[in-house]
Amino acid sequence: MKRVERGIRRKNPPPPEGKKPPWLKVGLPTGPKVAELRSLVENLGLHTVCQEALCPNLGECWGHGTMTIMILGEVCTRACKFCAVHTGNPKGRLDPEEPRRVAEAVKRLKLGYVVLTSVDRDDLPDGGASQFAATIRAIKAEWPRARVEALTPDFQGDLKAVQKVLDSGLDVYAHNLETVRRLTPSVRDPRATYDQSLKVLRFAREYRDQKGLSYLTKSSLMVGLGETEEEIKEAMQDLRDAGVEVLTLGQYLRPTRHHLPVARYATPEDFARYREWGLAMGFLEVFSGPLVRSSYRAEKVFLEAER
Repeated sequence: MKRVERGIRRKNPPPPEGKKPPWLKVGLPTGPKVAELRSLVENLGLHTVCQEALCPNLGECWGHGTMTIMILGEVCTRACKFCAVHTGNPKGRLDPEEPRRVAEAVKRLKLGYVVLTSVDRDDLPDGGASQFAATIRAIKAEWPRARVEALTPDFQGDLKAVQKVLDSGLDVYAHNLETVRRLTPSVRDPRATYDQSLKVLRFAREYRDQKGLSYLTKSSLMVGLGETEEEIKEAMQDLRDAGVEVLTLGQYLRPTRHHLPVARYATPEDFARYREWGLAMGFLEVFSGPLVRSSYRAEKVFLEAER
């Protein structure tokens, strides 16, 4: 893959930051099922976050029929300091056949749960919201048994764009807050503000209730960037006050030497405590653990939250 403006090659290994704790060590995803799905994904021309981000949970999620598919290309218009996705200007490029191809792929893979996500596309008039909506509708038409979660950008706070996604028939609307208020300016791109993310999530919940729709609302936080526990609790409460129902919390891991260093490794006991905080705040479900990512076992999170 060619380097693009301000781009970062994912193959750069992270620098040594001391020995990682044993709870962060997992084996490589292997086995016939994983190999079969890798081959199918390659042949279908899909981009999966599972592979792009070298996710340690790939084998577990794929084995349960869950996959996170990245639409709208591989070049992001933003440059968050925790993310290894390439940054540049896609110049409005859009694949009109993408919704159909993704829907066909979901059917061929017989997926039970699909997470659709994307890079930020500030170069598009609606940030790519129409492509999200078209892809969700195509999946529902081609493979009705699939549950679809849309993990979207903030669309620069354009609520009309958010509404396009919410009207598409999705099962879960997700947008990640990522980190605590104090660290947001140093962790996320300047265009991605803490309050803007809360505004988008609050609108998603209020719109659902006004229209009588049935999707869940979801967000995610990383820890290990220098936040305090009080700040974590504050961010969780802000999300709950915005109407978010499902929350995931995981450990930040530095993707390359160009990204923010890890400030601390939270322990499994820490994550268990965060989960208890979240449940006490009224979240329907909280998935909290060192290797949890926003899409980790999304189908299980959905089923647990629906109970």
